[in-house]
Amino acid sequence: MSARLMWRKTLNATMLSLTGVCMLITVSVLFFILGYLVYNGGKDLSWNFFTRLPAPVGEVGGGMANAIVGSLKLLLLAALFGVPIGLLGGVYLAEFGGRTVPFLVRYTADLLNGVPSIVIGIFAYALVVMPMHHFSTLAGGVALGIMVIPTVLRNTESFLRDVPSSLREGSFALGANKWKMVATVVLPAASRGILTGVLLALARVAGETAPLLFTAFGNRYWSPGWMQPTSSLPVIIYTYATGPYEDWHRQAWAAGLVLLGLVLVTNILVRTFLSRGTSYERS
Repeated sequence: MSARLMWRKTLNATMLSLTGVCMLITVSVLFFILGYLVYNGGKDLSWNFFTRLPAPVGEVGGGMANAIVGSLKLLLLAALFGVPIGLLGGVYLAEFGGRTVPFLVRYTADLLNGVPSIVIGIFAYALVVMPMHHFSTLAGGVALGIMVIPTVLRNTESFLRDVPSSLREGSFALGANKWKMVATVVLPAASRGILTGVLLALARVAGETAPLLFTAFGNRYWSPGWMQPTSSLPVIIYTYATGPYEDWHRQAWAAGLVLLGLVLVTNILVRTFLSRGTSYERS
């Protein structure tokens, strides 16, 4: 065996070992975080945790039912506000855009995706909270919706561009116009990928705390409607983790476990959808 071939095999084995070690470290960190959360938060998970309101300050017990419902309401508003804008923007970029305008839209979306969440929270505070003169669930939903837009937009564009051109040509050959072709052929073909993009965007904003401190703020009771401050899991985790009571600390770990579990389940569902391929690949 020549020295050159020996060197190549040695280098290949070394780099393969390094990548394996890096993979092991990454997976170990994830399992360490999960294990630590399960160990600290699993002990305080109970039926009362999901069904009862927080106990009065200084008392032991209570739950976070209002925070769980509040987080779901905020994510619903974020989806109603951000998904349509991101979806239509992605359709425009993939199907109708030229050169200059799509470049500016993509660049703006990428910049918006990198803006710190606390800046978006301040913007939503000035846009919604100050004119209304109070915090609200609506303001929190707007802040999270703004963060959803760039992710949905870029994912929608990417999956639409992956749809084979033959589907578009066949639709035109049958006499469909541009919008009908997009609505009845391209969007259904890319629907699985677009759905995964939406789920990823919502999973990303589910754990945001800074924007909600400026908008939804918090509430230790049920929040009726959409115009009152509401509790949420990220904010209550922050409040309890920095509080002076040991019982608060334990409940913060439990809430962190619930939040991470929701995000983890969402990501598993997304990976499952993607592993099965997009709908046009299965047809």
